[in-house]
Amino acid sequence: MGSIRIAVCFGVLIAAVPASAQSPTFAKDVAPILYARCVECHRPTMFAPMSLIKFEDARPWARSIRNRVATRTMPPWGADPSHGTFKNDPRLSDKEIETILAWVDGGAPKGNDADLPEVPKFAADGWSIGKPDAVFEMKEPYAIPARGTIEYQYIRIPTGITEDRWLQAIEIKPQARAHVHHVIAFTVPAGSPISEQGALGPGNIGGVTPNKPGLVFEPGIGRLLTGNSDIVLQMHYTTNGEAAIDKTQVGLVFAKEPPQWQQRGGSAMNFRFKIPAGDPAHEVRASRVLPADTIITSFTPHMHMRGKDMTYLAKYPDGRVETLLSVPKYDFNWQITYQLKEAKRFPKGTEIEVIAHFDNSPQNKFNPDPMKDVTWGDQTWEEMMIGFWGTVVERQK
Repeated sequence: MGSIRIAVCFGVLIAAVPASAQSPTFAKDVAPILYARCVECHRPTMFAPMSLIKFEDARPWARSIRNRVATRTMPPWGADPSHGTFKNDPRLSDKEIETILAWVDGGAPKGNDADLPEVPKFAADGWSIGKPDAVFEMKEPYAIPARGTIEYQYIRIPTGITEDRWLQAIEIKPQARAHVHHVIAFTVPAGSPISEQGALGPGNIGGVTPNKPGLVFEPGIGRLLTGNSDIVLQMHYTTNGEAAIDKTQVGLVFAKEPPQWQQRGGSAMNFRFKIPAGDPAHEVRASRVLPADTIITSFTPHMHMRGKDMTYLAKYPDGRVETLLSVPKYDFNWQITYQLKEAKRFPKGTEIEVIAHFDNSPQNKFNPDPMKDVTWGDQTWEEMMIGFWGTVVERQK
């Protein structure tokens, strides 16, 4: 049994209440949850709209926190738990949710400062990968207008690195996050012409959407940065009514020794679709047959504002079919990479099929225009259908 707390006022017995029934406090009960689950993004210099590290910062948002936690929209996560187990699953446990709800319903008290856990240590200047070994920045700032359409910009950044280096972590940090749809970083030989196809080619070293922190590879896994290369940033800027200036940075952490495994990737995509005006669930499929035994480490669904759901299937050579990932409520604002808890090996000849549905109806509150048919296009009001996946291969020695 829990201990009993006796409340006395002016010598009169007021109540005898189990201590466990007392309202949770920020310091003792809620801060440990926020520090473990939320402050990676909800801290100064990061992209979340408010910091949740200090009580004074979190308390004004108590009701909003309660709503987002109760509806399980925070932390953001879209995978159906029936299919696959993912190591970056940030979902709160039922007990953690109950604690936060009870804290808010109990008046969101601060509690005793002595109960506060140690604040997690983060690298300065907003880096989530720790202090980078090298930081490369756009030479000139890019002026983003308040309105209009901006075609993809391909911006070269010389590195001056003459030898091959293995990357243990990479982070792309836009200055004007609210205006950046995505960034893809890839390499080209120093001084050579830029090929736009390089963004999804073997020189790809990383990418980012505004809601994503950096990427840290598991021990023994790395991505190759070829010597005598320039970094090219494929910048997709969007306008939102306010002009801005961007000067994106790329932070790199180098591996101390060559890894056993090299990080690569693949995808299935469909360029030839037309989503009819008003259609609430238009289906688009794409697939790719693996040409060799392949170890897959992650999945990243990509669609735009009309994206409704996406499912990855594995169709094995022996006829078996397995659901690898199901995202029943795709959210363009949270383009998550689902990292498998354990990498999975697929035999040569396995077909990875990706099935997506698009909501082009007026019921989709994010739909730019439900009166128009929609086809493939770079801009947000157009659509894409790509099922990315990450792979590893043994390093060539």
